[in-house]
Amino acid sequence: MTLFHFTVPPLPHYIASGYTETSAGFKHPSRHRIQVFDLLVVTEGCLFMGEGESSFEVRAGEALILAPDNHHYATKECEEASAYYWLHFQTTGYWAASEEYAPRIIQGREPHGLNPQIFTTQTFIKQVPQYTKLLQPAKVIEQIQQLMELGHGNHLSSVSWKQQIIFQEIMEQLSASIEMQGSTPTLQCAELAASYLRKNYREDITAQQLGESINFHPVYIARCMQKEFGCSPFDFLLRFRIQQSKLVLLQTNYTIARIAEEVGFNSAAYFTSCFAKYEGISPRKYRQRFSHG
Repeated sequence: MTLFHFTVPPLPHYIASGYTETSAGFKHPSRHRIQVFDLLVVTEGCLFMGEGESSFEVRAGEALILAPDNHHYATKECEEASAYYWLHFQTTGYWAASEEYAPRIIQGREPHGLNPQIFTTQTFIKQVPQYTKLLQPAKVIEQIQQLMELGHGNHLSSVSWKQQIIFQEIMEQLSASIEMQGSTPTLQCAELAASYLRKNYREDITAQQLGESINFHPVYIARCMQKEFGCSPFDFLLRFRIQQSKLVLLQTNYTIARIAEEVGFNSAAYFTSCFAKYEGISPRKYRQRFSHG
């Protein structure tokens, strides 16, 4: 199964939508590099579609996303009266398509030498199937109909905002179909480990302790977290501790040594070193950037 991987933020955004009824003998128009994603949701009959070297039979209750940088076309005429909703969307962020699940989180940080934000941007991967049987087709159809009804007023900022919210709900419906399938042993192990690390980040956690706590071998845990989160358990824990330390730096007047202890570091020097590595600035200077006067 081909998956589209969208790096978020920024969020994919809605452009336009519509409805098409056809008779037997209809062929979907051939298009090349249309520069937008084209979501097709079939409500009646079947569309016979091709994209590049792949072909699809999209039946009622199913959805297909055609990529913006490829050639798509009808592989043959409709055999019966058919109907479908279409929806165009795009993203200004990075996206890719592959047959494999991607890491779910991409950790970000502020570049060295730049004024840091209170929190570094943490992007993540939103995965959506190219072709899927919808779990709740009636709900998706209702949402697309809402978008179409709002279309008459999309010159208004308030309406455009509502359209984007509805569109994100449609994206969630699409991804839900693979999340049901995607709950693999690897993902379950990675999520258990991540939950344990976040809950106990103040403690001195060893690989063996982590393994015993969630009943998986430490080597397997490391492999699962690398696949699902793109980092080792230790790196995940370290980054989370740094994020928590930023909250304490801004919300208290605690000393650096006390903050280090509060978030699970054994020494102030090691905390300072790690903070500077990930944030490009020392904890003290970070606090001063947001201090009044």
